[in-house]
Amino acid sequence: RLEEITVQVGKTGTITPVANLTPVELAGTTVSRASLHNADEIARKDVRPGDVVVVEKAGKIIPHIVRVEKHERKGSLRKYVFPAKCPSCGRKLVRDEGGVYIRCPNMECPAQLRERIQYYTSRNAMDIEGVGDKLIEQLIDKKLVRCYGDLYRLQLDPLMRLERMGRKSSENLLEAIDQSKDRGLARLLNALSIRHVGTRVATVLAQSFRSMDALVDADAETLSAINEIGPIIAQSVYDFLHSDYGRRTIEDLRDQGVKMASGPAAEGPRALEGKTLVV
Repeated sequence: RLEEITVQVGKTGTITPVANLTPVELAGTTVSRASLHNADEIARKDVRPGDVVVVEKAGKIIPHIVRVEKHERKGSLRKYVFPAKCPSCGRKLVRDEGGVYIRCPNMECPAQLRERIQYYTSRNAMDIEGVGDKLIEQLIDKKLVRCYGDLYRLQLDPLMRLERMGRKSSENLLEAIDQSKDRGLARLLNALSIRHVGTRVATVLAQSFRSMDALVDADAETLSAINEIGPIIAQSVYDFLHSDYGRRTIEDLRDQGVKMASGPAAEGPRALEGKTLVV
């Protein structure tokens, strides 16, 4: 049974509805939550709080709602009304032009900031060891971190005053943050939570431009001409780099000593060039 529908705010502002279910055993685990993806999906399946739903695991891992058992519906359950304002900051939500996703446009939204900092410090991004969800919540709640650059401005004494942060763990965290400055352009581009840019796109961009300055100088047409970078991704990257938020973010990180260039291109024999590998 679907008990209620709540929403989550993602790192790019996407508002994702989540079905909170009466816990049920499914393929070896207890399932109590399932993504409803977007408002259109809720309307298409006519999912309502109180409904009995059929859930399966996509790929035997991720639970999702297949359908509503409408013959089990008792009385007239109210249709779910998607929120008009962000549950975190209260900003009016906007729908992507020509798309299905509804977003919070406020780049300073606390929920977005939490998700972005969490991703920035993650293993696939800047790989800062020792930064967990609880610590990020404290850093944001205490207003020690309001942007990526604030991570590099953290100091020992304020860190030691946080819960479960002694001198040694605080010193280790500051060292890990400092080491992250040399992760290179590809990891940095991935870490910035630019819409449509993940690990693969970030790597392609870093290999093509080698430095942040060269990337900023490229127009959308130049970006879209790169193999694997289509016009939608190109426009998203260009818009981010030339927005006030994007420019401030890059300059702030540069001022903190974050490396914004790739290493020299590898030279020497290319033994695998032209070959196809089948695994």
